[in-house]
Amino acid sequence: MLNFDFYAPARIVFGRGTQKQAGPLVREYGFKKILLHYGGGSIKKSGLYDEVTASLKAAGINFVELGGVKPNPRLSLVHEGIALCKKEGVELILAVGGGSAIDSAKAIAMGVYYDGDVWEVYDQHKPIKKALPVATVLTIPAAGSESSGDTVITNEGTQRKYGYGSPKLRPLFSIMNPELFFTLPKNQIANGVADMMSHIFERYFTNTLHTDLTDGLCESALKTIMGNALKVIKDPRDYDAWAEVGFGGTVAHNGLLGMGRAQDWACHGMEHELSAYYDVAHGAGLAVLTPGWMAYVYKDNPNMFLQFAVKVMGVEKSFREPEEIIREGIARLGDFFKKMGLPARLSELGIGEEKLELMAKKCSGAADGPEHPIGGLKKLGWQDILAIYRSVK
Repeated sequence: MLNFDFYAPARIVFGRGTQKQAGPLVREYGFKKILLHYGGGSIKKSGLYDEVTASLKAAGINFVELGGVKPNPRLSLVHEGIALCKKEGVELILAVGGGSAIDSAKAIAMGVYYDGDVWEVYDQHKPIKKALPVATVLTIPAAGSESSGDTVITNEGTQRKYGYGSPKLRPLFSIMNPELFFTLPKNQIANGVADMMSHIFERYFTNTLHTDLTDGLCESALKTIMGNALKVIKDPRDYDAWAEVGFGGTVAHNGLLGMGRAQDWACHGMEHELSAYYDVAHGAGLAVLTPGWMAYVYKDNPNMFLQFAVKVMGVEKSFREPEEIIREGIARLGDFFKKMGLPARLSELGIGEEKLELMAKKCSGAADGPEHPIGGLKKLGWQDILAIYRSVK
């Protein structure tokens, strides 16, 4: 197990009706003026907007609004939010939505204090000294951004999608009411499940030894999410199943599962190119790429994939044929994604051959200068990335 420093202060306020606590929670921390940040019209149609704003008004909290967040949140709206926060003297940003709204809020939060274009932070991984506090009301369990210090933004002008992380970006508090997930379309449920599972895979598949505790936590979280995901696909109003899936998404990305182990993150890097160029749903792209990545790299650490196949996917075959067990485990993962209604090929996402090599080179940095191979379990250059893309074409 590697050395680590774990600090995860995000406060999770969980349960029925908790969205009505937004105002009192903001007031508890002493903030008087906030930015309410959200996506399209869904929170207004559902009545959530009215509940949150009524709670803020009753608590005496002044607020300004900025809607319009899209999936794969855009840099242009972040710039607009930064200017609004500076003009209005905003003290906290309350994001109401899923990972896109929260990631956009985090970008605005650090851009308010950054001397320059906030895109430089993503592009050059510059350290930040300060950020506005962020809080959330979660409507889509997927990205885990409600408890992490991570944010991902798309620069629509350059078609680049980059992530950034800092402890200063962890939300002050996050409200999670599983009832708010009841009206999610099934494709959003499936995409969210694939995303949270990928957050665990990126930590789970490691070359680090003696990680029994976090191995078991990863395996338990994966089985819990998968078992309950099938229940919510069948009955989107199953509160208890949603509670397991929703909190599973939080645990998947709050950092705990990756402590003491080298991590991978190749699938996320490869998928960011897909969604930057084709604006596909992040979870859908991950569902396509993950089995392809597994099939490409498993021989570099077969014992890790053998453990996954047996302990997570429940494969029972002769241990004298370990590769058969591994291949069956990967196939069962693909079958699970299929049951969730997720795509299995890039062609299902409208992605052909034409940009695969360019995306592979951009993913590894080879398109812009010296190559920086991605991944932890196996280092992948652009030729490897291209081979994975083509294997799932």
